Parts: sequence; structure tokens; C-alpha cells
Amino acid sequence: MELDYLLDFEDYFPSMIARMGAEGFIGELCNGFLLLMDANKGLITFESLKTNCYLLGLDVRDDELVCMLMEGDLDGDGALSQIEFCNLMFRLSPCLMDGPKMCPTQGADPVLMM
Repeated sequence: MELDYLLDFEDYFPSMIARMGAEGFIGELCNGFLLLMDANKGLITFESLKTNCYLLGLDVRDDELVCMLMEGDLDGDGALSQIEFCNLMFRLSPCLMDGPKMCPTQGADPVLMM
């Protein structure tokens, strides 16, 4: 039995920016951070990420959670600050990172496309 690990991925960030504008989009990223962070530490920690995955009904292994944190952890503290989280979200968006040549950006905020 051959498993197909290819997933269809649709990047919704450009359409969100087009509808909300740059400021509204950044606000939504910040809201996402607030939902995932540990309220006492002000960071997304392993424990807060694991708890939120459970609450969302996602079955994510511990090693996958560690990899998620490591992907965005720029200062090496094992957690994500709000800046690290927003930076990671931008880096993981193929359309935002590839610019207008690769993705439709009609109506997108030109400031974000630079």
C-alpha cells in the first residue's frame, strides 16, 4: 500500500490582506498569537501549543510540536514571542515570500509586496 503524503495547500494570506488591509491582517496574526500563548509567560510555549492542539482536536506528536517551535525560535529560548510568531507566519506563506510573480495579488496591499 503506497501512502500519498502530498497535501493540497492554499495560502489564504494574500486574500486576507486584500480584504482586511495590512493593518487588519497584522492584527489578526496578533490575535492568533494571543490565542496560542501561555498567558503567564506571554510566549507560545511547548505546553501552550500542546494544550491548544488538544483543545482544537488536533492529534500532534510531541516531536512535531518541538519542530514547530524550533522553526520560528530565533533567540533560542524554546518558545515563540509575538515577533517570532508573526515572522514565522510570513515565512511559511509561499505567496508572501515569493512576491507577485508567483501568486495572484490583485487588491493586495502593495506595502506588503515589497
